[in-house]
Amino acid sequence: MSSNSATSQGLQVLGIAGSLRQGSYNRALLQAAQELVPEGMGIGVFDLSPIPFYNYDVEQEGDPEPVTALKEAIGAADAILIATPEYQRGIPGVLKNALDWAARPPRQSVMRGKPAAIMGASPGFTGTARAQTQLRQTLEYNRTYALLQPEVLIGGAGDKFRDGRLVDEETRTRVRELLAALADWTRLLQQGVAART
Repeated sequence: MSSNSATSQGLQVLGIAGSLRQGSYNRALLQAAQELVPEGMGIGVFDLSPIPFYNYDVEQEGDPEPVTALKEAIGAADAILIATPEYQRGIPGVLKNALDWAARPPRQSVMRGKPAAIMGASPGFTGTARAQTQLRQTLEYNRTYALLQPEVLIGGAGDKFRDGRLVDEETRTRVRELLAALADWTRLLQQGVAART
């Protein structure tokens, strides 16, 4: 996992891109989030490429090391930030596979009770709207508290990124707003947990 310079006292957010392509818009979107991070928050990015296909038989022998690393990274984070492409009107298999691993074991998932935010970029007009809806359903099942607003649905991504960097100022503003809302959402949920203990 790579990270920007976050203080140990700040909110630690785990960024996950649902694309394995090095030059993907959604990896660039996470990099933009690292640039635009509000004070008191740090974003580290976890690479899903080493995660094997979920297999119950393999799980029974013990989680593979990359899966253990993913679960530990999620568990250590205060919140999750997912940047998803849209493939065939849904989330990519690599992202669903990682979430399937993270959901295990049932009722003990590291995703349970974790604040999350979703964003996505696509060359298409709808800007990952269908994929984000599908992703919300998966997170809901895992009892992950996905932020409802603001939405970051970046369509026409080819016009908004240049040389692997998000350059569209309006979109950068929306990412800033999402990160600020995630910080507020995370602190609110943390206060609720503290009040119950």
